[in-house]
Amino acid sequence: MTVSRPLAALPPSNTAGPVPSDVSEALRDAAAQEERGARPISRSIDLLRQAGLLTDDGATDLARAARALMQVGGANLGVGRLFEGHTNALHLVRLYGTKVQKAGVDRRIAEGALLGIWGADGAVPVTLDATGKILQGGKCFASGLGNVSHALVTVDSGPEVRLALIDVSDVARADPSAWDMQGMRATASGNYDFTGLPADQVEWIGNPGDYLKEPQFVGGVWRIAALQAGAAAGLLDVAATELRAAGRMGAEAQKGRLMDALMRAWAGIALTERAAEAAADRHIAPDDIVATSIAARLFTEEVGLDAIRAVEQSIGLRHFEAGSETGRMARDLAVYLRQAARDAFLQRAAETALGVDGRIWGVFG
Repeated sequence: MTVSRPLAALPPSNTAGPVPSDVSEALRDAAAQEERGARPISRSIDLLRQAGLLTDDGATDLARAARALMQVGGANLGVGRLFEGHTNALHLVRLYGTKVQKAGVDRRIAEGALLGIWGADGAVPVTLDATGKILQGGKCFASGLGNVSHALVTVDSGPEVRLALIDVSDVARADPSAWDMQGMRATASGNYDFTGLPADQVEWIGNPGDYLKEPQFVGGVWRIAALQAGAAAGLLDVAATELRAAGRMGAEAQKGRLMDALMRAWAGIALTERAAEAAADRHIAPDDIVATSIAARLFTEEVGLDAIRAVEQSIGLRHFEAGSETGRMARDLAVYLRQAARDAFLQRAAETALGVDGRIWGVFG
């Protein structure tokens, strides 16, 4: 288990939005080593902690939270994935937890804890056994093995699914070898087995069914959109830097191809920020919040694919070299874009925006 420790303060930095510019630069510089396993990703998490980003769930300013996710995702998508999981889990604890639970989580974070949220069931879903005293089953695609100290875990399924906050520092239960993807290797993802864990070691957060309440559930996928938009913009930025250094940015075809992708990235950024703002507005109907968040998530997926294609065409064969920075970033982004339930999400948003007269303006009305 890698536990973060307090570090000496970072040198003064120029702040460009929620994430200081020197933090973004350090995250970008570390990404290649983290993918190779030459540097633990926990060091980058420490940078976020020093910048005060791990104590804020973003609830007071969701648009600012979206920009922070974009900036981290643009610099280092693997770190962004863990950052998103931490802030999402913290938000859910503060939304549904008791005062004692909230204080306990805040104390753990101050002591170096990193939170995660693990929802994908393994071959055997996580449930309580017949006695109600022992957990059984496991999670797959669990990000941050060995770095996440406490995970919010979905227990049981269906409308009565429950959220359990569990110490996941037992490395004997973790199986990082199960992650055999071409991208997002630095996230230390894999399987985690909860079988045999006593239920008295579980902190139940909220009531059965709270996790699925809207607009917090699907209405919160703007966080994923923020990482996707930021990673797409970051990829285009690095590609343009490489092309300028090679004296290849002067061609009209290069400018047009990358600018077209960048304009779509900007549109995705704007839509995502609006989705985040809407999520905090009690005057907006929950269905409209959900539809906008879905739209942001799906649109930035297309933006990411556009960015990958444009960079491949612009950089050419060097993009596919083993040490290519754009190649690594594109691999990470391609894997991250493959979130679940795309078609179902599209249908749900369409039913809201197109199924009733006068709803097409949504949160923009």
